[in-house]
Amino acid sequence: MSDAPAQRYRDPAAPVDARVHDLLPRMTLREKAGQLNQRMYGWNAYRRTPDGGFELTDALYAETDRVEGLGALYGLQRADAWSGVDHTGGPGTEDAAALADLVQRHVVERSRLGIPALFVEEVPHGLMALDGTVLPVNLAVGATWDPELYERAAAHAAAELRARGGHVALVPALDISRDPRWGRTEECFGEDPYLAARFTEAVVRGMQGEPGTYFAADKAPVVLKHFAGQGATVGGRNSAESELGRRELHEIHLPAARAGIRAGAAAVMAAYNEVDGMPCCGNRALLTGLLREQWGFDGLVMADGLAVDRLARVTGDKVSAGALALDAGVDLSLWDEGFTHLEEAVERGLVSEETLDAAVARVLRLKFRLGLFDGTRGTSSPPPGGRDLSTALARSAVTLLRNDGVLPVPASVSRIAVIGPQSATTAHQLGDYTAPQRPGTGTSVLDALRTLAPPGVDIRHAKGCALTGDDLSGVPEAVAAAAASDLAVLVLGGSSARTPETEFDANGAARTAVSQLTCGEGADLAGLGLGRAQYALLDAVVATGTPTAVVLIQGRPHLVPDTAGALLTAWYPGPWGGEAIAEVLLGLTEPVGRLPLSVPRSATQLPVHYNHKDTEYGGYVDESAEPLHSFGHGLAYTTFAYGPPRLSGHTVEADITNTGPRHGRSVAQLYLRRLRTPVWPRTLELHGFRAVDLAPGETRTVTFPAGAVPPGTVVEFRVADSARAALTAVPTQSFTAPEETPR
Repeated sequence: MSDAPAQRYRDPAAPVDARVHDLLPRMTLREKAGQLNQRMYGWNAYRRTPDGGFELTDALYAETDRVEGLGALYGLQRADAWSGVDHTGGPGTEDAAALADLVQRHVVERSRLGIPALFVEEVPHGLMALDGTVLPVNLAVGATWDPELYERAAAHAAAELRARGGHVALVPALDISRDPRWGRTEECFGEDPYLAARFTEAVVRGMQGEPGTYFAADKAPVVLKHFAGQGATVGGRNSAESELGRRELHEIHLPAARAGIRAGAAAVMAAYNEVDGMPCCGNRALLTGLLREQWGFDGLVMADGLAVDRLARVTGDKVSAGALALDAGVDLSLWDEGFTHLEEAVERGLVSEETLDAAVARVLRLKFRLGLFDGTRGTSSPPPGGRDLSTALARSAVTLLRNDGVLPVPASVSRIAVIGPQSATTAHQLGDYTAPQRPGTGTSVLDALRTLAPPGVDIRHAKGCALTGDDLSGVPEAVAAAAASDLAVLVLGGSSARTPETEFDANGAARTAVSQLTCGEGADLAGLGLGRAQYALLDAVVATGTPTAVVLIQGRPHLVPDTAGALLTAWYPGPWGGEAIAEVLLGLTEPVGRLPLSVPRSATQLPVHYNHKDTEYGGYVDESAEPLHSFGHGLAYTTFAYGPPRLSGHTVEADITNTGPRHGRSVAQLYLRRLRTPVWPRTLELHGFRAVDLAPGETRTVTFPAGAVPPGTVVEFRVADSARAALTAVPTQSFTAPEETPR
């Protein structure tokens, strides 16, 4: 007689935990181990048929046969130079959901118990799939200082993911930039833990929605990466060791993760780096002691790609490496061989079946919360508005660093020379982890200026040079264009664009920087210079005497001489970043971005960040120890005056006045300086920020809660427009935190 009526795990009305507890005992050891494997690259699971449809591959059949089902499948939608997927053979908006359904039906049919798979996708700055909306990279998002805007963009990305049949989003959010030579700096929200925490909360709220038992059809569980301390890599080298003390880890590298988990993040990804001698994916003190026992996290922990197998360097073989990772707290592997041997590891006593069951339960719980057992599908079609959100983020990220009156473009200008290797292309505006774009997608700076400049303005163009190398053959043409113009807009920078010629490691990182690749995973720099020809081009254009504005499109801060009349950075602003840049240049919108990290004077100063320990130390003999541009810095086309801070109960207030001729936005930044504390303090710590829009002559009061200060600590509050300003002639307000500080 069939036991189907007793299969409570199939009952949609049953509580999630009850369904998990019903299903788990029915599973064999082999089936349990299979649920913790994410072995396949998703693009190997399908191929196009001559009629334009899809068929499943022998590789997928073999993988589902191996574990009688499939725990998770990574990158079914992924398209880039590493996967080799492009518009000729990959899934687009019109057929991605059908492909996901085809794969899922096979997985469920192959599973004895009908257990579906999780489809896990990269969502680093928008969904990394053909026709997915590309957003500005995280460093640009951090420059907006606008978590609410980012939350809306994150919600859009989640809806796109679910409409295409995907389930889980891998989102970089936790890495803190402490050395901009690191190629993955573009994936960080900046150098500050408070700023990163606010954006991490935003991405969790935007993608997952309101906390609840089940995820809505347009929401996706988030895997926050990387946990923890990967931004502290020594020498700015990818996957290098991290030399982190416990206090530095907790004060700088863990607050964003703590904020994301409090916001309800479904999962975190264990990082490659070590903490106190043990790689994160084998670090029980980190993943179990801190994350689960102290913080109460009950979600999923995923290992980074091939990270479990690296533990064999510690354990001696991959079987014991898998056991170590599972016992440490990893629930789901990524491409590793180690987790394929978990059945053997349990049978040999290397890890307990109880530990295995706990991990399987967390994987199953997420599948139930997504409604996968009940045939719940994502939203029916991708939502509109992606381009508008991407452009809005890019517009808010443009940061004016220096201006002697060159910008906004004066009405008297009738001839503009648009020059430089970044001036007429969108390919290098996109950042790492970006799918191939259809021809015609996006807007370059040149195209946008031609469209938006007033009628009659002559826009001429000369590339001048490439991003890399020292070929100066194009410089004379650029000089001639600049000399014959009233203004030169010189667009310089770097690129994370991968090409088919790029050689990749097994985990997808670039093995060697080829062509114009100067940033991204695997593209670390010893210095922060631009390509040599770019400096020659800058010198030659400035030497013409034509007023010059330099625009930087980059994934990390690059060093630029203080010679041009104006300097602004847009980071990697996404496909339509050219439009946002042109609007700011022409004064159609105000520059509102603020630096999310300090810009050094040279790489020899590093590390340079504003929140260093408050120790008396001198500068260097040969140059200043201060950054060229400080954290929080950003100019407007108007000026602002800040009044002294006032303490009112547990609130800090300050008046801000627009003292200039134009409407503008100031980002008021609240810093605290600990005057008496049981441990050695930092010079400054960001404690809040508020954007305020002001008309000329208008004054407004901004308010900040002054809570979350340890009881008994004496602090000094400063309200300023940058960390450097807060350290100089800014009035302060002292405050002693009571024993019961409001939060």
